[in-house]
Amino acid sequence: MDFTLLGYTFLAVFIVSLISLIGVLTLLIKKGWLEGILHLTVSFAAGALLAAAFFDLIPEVVEEAGGFTVGISFFILLGILVSLVIERGFNWYHCHHHHHNESCHKHEIKSFTYLNLIGDGIHNFLDGMILATAFIIDIRLGIITTIAVALHEIPQEIGDFSILLYGGMSRLKALFYNFLTALTSFLGAAAVFFASSYTDRIITPLAAFAAGGFIYIAGVDLLPELKNDHDTERTVLEIFFLILGMAVIGVATIFLE
Repeated sequence: MDFTLLGYTFLAVFIVSLISLIGVLTLLIKKGWLEGILHLTVSFAAGALLAAAFFDLIPEVVEEAGGFTVGISFFILLGILVSLVIERGFNWYHCHHHHHNESCHKHEIKSFTYLNLIGDGIHNFLDGMILATAFIIDIRLGIITTIAVALHEIPQEIGDFSILLYGGMSRLKALFYNFLTALTSFLGAAAVFFASSYTDRIITPLAAFAAGGFIYIAGVDLLPELKNDHDTERTVLEIFFLILGMAVIGVATIFLE
């Protein structure tokens, strides 16, 4: 094992992981202002999640598999199904540990925040694998890939942080958990170095599974929340930010590929 390459890779992974702390900028924003723009950042997050699934993860899976297969569809659907089961499990657990039914619907942290953390953890795990693979091939390629992944992660992490806030977490708690999921990229990098003969086999199902999870969160949890807004002007803004979230991830994917 080349420990120099390992050092370069872990340094790159650490730098990319620090981007998850971009939410620290919200500490400079007054709470009232933050609540006012939260619906817009959630719209952006929904767009970013859908774009990450359809512009990034699924195309990567198709390329890795040499074409769109039934297996890819299976793992995407599995990601959606497991997300549903996990969310219902969180709701069931909460309702069976409280005596009042009202608390089942108005508990402090919404279940989709945990789903987002799981999906983001898988996504970051794959990023770590990508970075390690690039450094193993060539150090220069590793540096270029680090820059690309970092620029791609900025809008993604803004979206993830917004989801955690919208789901009921405090800013400091959201920062902590968002950074915690970013550290799974170290596991992905380590998997490439220490189990290189097996990593190719898990990239495809993991990426497809993560895509399914992102589609579920955006389509089932976030978009319905926005649909309940009856203010025409704010609805137009929300749709604009939804498209903006898609566009930013799409442009980043095209130009940084």
